[in-house]
Amino acid sequence: MQIGNSRGVRLPKAVLDRYSITDALVLEVRGEGLLLRNKKDKRLSWENAYKEVAREHEDWSDLDATTADGLDKE
Repeated sequence: MQIGNSRGVRLPKAVLDRYSITDALVLEVRGEGLLLRNKKDKRLSWENAYKEVAREHEDWSDLDATTADGLDKE
Protein backbone atom coordinates (compact mmCIF):
# COMPACT_ATOMS: atom_id res chain seq x y z
CA MET A 1 0.00 0.00 0.00
CA GLN A 2 1.29 3.44 -0.89
CA ILE A 3 1.99 5.88 1.98
CA GLY A 4 3.46 9.06 0.54
CA ASN A 5 6.68 8.07 -1.22
CA SER A 6 6.96 4.94 0.92
CA ARG A 7 5.25 1.58 1.09
CA GLY A 8 3.27 0.22 4.01
CA VAL A 9 3.02 -3.30 5.34
CA ARG A 10 -0.14 -4.75 6.86
CA LEU A 11 0.24 -7.14 9.76
CA PRO A 12 -2.60 -9.29 11.07
CA LYS A 13 -4.00 -8.41 14.50
CA ALA A 14 -2.91 -11.81 15.84
CA VAL A 15 0.73 -11.00 14.96
CA LEU A 16 0.48 -7.54 16.53
CA ASP A 17 -0.93 -9.05 19.72
CA ARG A 18 1.54 -11.93 19.88
CA TYR A 19 4.56 -9.63 19.67
CA SER A 20 3.03 -6.75 21.68
CA ILE A 21 3.31 -4.33 18.79
CA THR A 22 1.32 -1.22 19.62
CA ASP A 23 2.75 1.60 17.53
CA ALA A 24 6.26 1.60 16.08
CA LEU A 25 8.50 -1.15 14.73
CA VAL A 26 12.22 -1.38 14.14
CA LEU A 27 13.30 -2.60 10.71
CA GLU A 28 16.68 -4.34 10.60
CA VAL A 29 18.35 -5.30 7.34
CA ARG A 30 19.96 -8.72 7.72
CA GLY A 31 21.81 -10.97 5.32
CA GLU A 32 18.91 -13.42 5.23
CA GLY A 33 16.20 -10.76 4.90
CA LEU A 34 14.40 -8.06 6.83
CA LEU A 35 13.58 -8.29 10.52
CA LEU A 36 10.64 -6.41 12.00
CA ARG A 37 10.55 -6.18 15.78
CA ASN A 38 8.81 -4.28 18.53
CA LYS A 39 10.57 -0.97 19.16
CA LYS A 40 10.50 -1.63 22.91
CA ASP A 41 12.17 -5.06 22.55
CA LYS A 42 15.68 -4.57 23.97
CA ARG A 43 16.86 -8.18 23.63
CA LEU A 44 20.16 -8.58 21.85
CA SER A 45 20.56 -10.87 18.90
CA TRP A 46 23.51 -13.27 18.96
CA GLU A 47 25.28 -10.95 16.51
CA ASN A 48 24.67 -7.91 18.70
CA ALA A 49 25.63 -9.84 21.84
CA TYR A 50 28.94 -10.83 20.23
CA LYS A 51 29.61 -7.21 19.25
CA GLU A 52 28.81 -6.09 22.80
CA VAL A 53 31.20 -8.66 24.28
CA ALA A 54 33.92 -7.60 21.83
CA ARG A 55 33.37 -3.94 22.65
CA GLU A 56 33.66 -4.62 26.40
CA HIS A 57 36.76 -6.82 25.88
CA GLU A 58 35.24 -9.54 28.06
CA ASP A 59 37.21 -12.73 28.52
CA TRP A 60 35.09 -15.75 27.57
CA SER A 61 38.02 -18.15 27.16
CA ASP A 62 36.77 -20.41 29.97
CA LEU A 63 33.23 -20.71 28.58
CA ASP A 64 33.80 -24.23 27.20
CA ALA A 65 35.09 -25.46 30.56
CA THR A 66 32.12 -23.92 32.35
CA THR A 67 29.52 -25.42 30.02
CA ALA A 68 31.20 -28.83 30.11
CA ASP A 69 31.43 -29.08 33.93
CA GLY A 70 28.53 -31.57 34.14
CA LEU A 71 26.44 -29.52 36.55
CA ASP A 72 23.54 -29.41 34.11
CA LYS A 73 22.94 -33.14 34.77
CA GLU A 74 22.21 -32.62 38.48
